[in-house]
Amino acid sequence: MTRILLVRHGESEWNADGRWQGQADPPLTERGRRQAVHAASALGTIDAIVTSDLERAAETGAILARLLGVDHLATEPRLRERDAGSLSGLTRVEIHERFPGLLPDDPAGFEPDEHGQPRWPHDWEHDDPLWERVEVALLALGRLVPDGDVVAVTHGGVMYATERRLGGPDRGRLSNLEGCWLRVEDDRFHLGDRVLLVDPAETLAIEADRI
Repeated sequence: MTRILLVRHGESEWNADGRWQGQADPPLTERGRRQAVHAASALGTIDAIVTSDLERAAETGAILARLLGVDHLATEPRLRERDAGSLSGLTRVEIHERFPGLLPDDPAGFEPDEHGQPRWPHDWEHDDPLWERVEVALLALGRLVPDGDVVAVTHGGVMYATERRLGGPDRGRLSNLEGCWLRVEDDRFHLGDRVLLVDPAETLAIEADRI
């Protein structure tokens, strides 16, 4: 059995600005680096650390690996954030202005599709293609460390989509350096609990892109 702790990266500059990131690559803030340092003290023995190839996740993972003394640090591009397309770089207020009716909290009213979902822009990466690449990455981790604990530093959009695909309830927003456990047994996934790796007082960044 492999246990994988999916962990959202530390606070980035665009998190602090309230901007949707997608696959844009802003760096961590100093607070994001502090969050990673604090998170390391909350983790026990880890056999491997794998990160998305985006800088905010890769730097978070490098800090964890250094403090935990973990040599097995790898980069997995399939763990990168959902492609937000035309929404990347926009604040929520800007999205309300440029894409009226798109988001459920739009003051002017929400205009969902026939399934009650947002009418995403044509260049938005939906859950199905996102899960196709993430599933491959997670299965590979299960085979790479067939009996051990792995930290996979990834992104909020990846984690929300994974929880939905595995039948989890809506557990609300993910803070920076919050994790979610998965077990991988015989190439099958079992969703576990969330765990916050930092003091809640260190997670007050504006949450822009939860959906």
